[in-house]
Amino acid sequence: MARRPTIKDIARRAGVSESAVSFALNDRPGVSRDTRARIRRVAEELGWQANSAARALSGERSGAVGLVLARPAHTLGVESFFLQLVSGIQEVLSAARTALLFQVVEDVDAECAVHRRWWAERRVDGVLVVDPRTGDPRPALLAELGLPAVTIGEPGPPTGTSASPVSAVRADDAGAMAQVLEHLHGLGHRRIVHIAGLPGLAHTVRRMESLRAEAERRGLGPEHVRSVVTDYSDAEGAAATRRVLAEPRPPTALVYDNDVMAVAGSAVAAELGIPVPHRLSIVAWDDSALCRVTHPRLTALVRDTAGFGRLAAEELLSVLAGGPAGVRESERPRLEPRESTAQAPAHTDS
Repeated sequence: MARRPTIKDIARRAGVSESAVSFALNDRPGVSRDTRARIRRVAEELGWQANSAARALSGERSGAVGLVLARPAHTLGVESFFLQLVSGIQEVLSAARTALLFQVVEDVDAECAVHRRWWAERRVDGVLVVDPRTGDPRPALLAELGLPAVTIGEPGPPTGTSASPVSAVRADDAGAMAQVLEHLHGLGHRRIVHIAGLPGLAHTVRRMESLRAEAERRGLGPEHVRSVVTDYSDAEGAAATRRVLAEPRPPTALVYDNDVMAVAGSAVAAELGIPVPHRLSIVAWDDSALCRVTHPRLTALVRDTAGFGRLAAEELLSVLAGGPAGVRESERPRLEPRESTAQAPAHTDS
């Protein structure tokens, strides 16, 4: 096994003392500009990297940020959203030579425990927080710890604090849902069911509230337009589809909170002999390759999820560099009509 280069190796190769190497690599006075440049050149040739644990103990930054995901593990392997989000985050962090420490846990309490441990161990300089919740305990905890953070989804300032390290990037979920309902209503659909994600997530609540408000604005009550919650998985998406399509007055349009559930729902409709879109229209919240290769191709909300991740990482690096906490808005998703939506079936009851 190759041995990691040490300060002693660099000093020997550069022909200087070990203290001179320490001064040069830690940007401290005590060596000339030419000597500093020679030492750094030698260190790069040898592949030397600072020990992150030692740097953290000395009060320097660890060079890493954390991301904890509190979701059922079985829902992650099939959903493309988080892969795209992390790819955007990693793109920015990699360019900044900052590592991403990632962990999956069962619930928010476990996530809070991870944040406390990372803070105590100085493992990360800041964290990215996903899936904001109603009554979310994480912003207050992060403010208490003084751990810089960016919430991905919506602002989450801790209650009762005048200043907070929590920044946010957010998406216009309400505006996106308004686009979906406008599209379906314009096609004559009056019985619409939203197959939603996990209850309690702030963006799930925003989508459900927007759906209800847009429906009421068009004179449609909960007997016409409503939401049912799931865990985002294909299994629950399929089960919810079976239930609503078996009702005496089934919906003529279904809106799914992710691509996986939409594809599963389309498969259920085919199994039941319900043609899409002639008797049932389908909309997916997140566009992906799945939506584009399914037959018929699924109408979907197109958004730059990797760009959302890049925005979050950029905001966190800005905060770590001393910038003020703030809220940054991502680009609004755009509805892409495809073959899975069409005019509502004729002679359906309102």
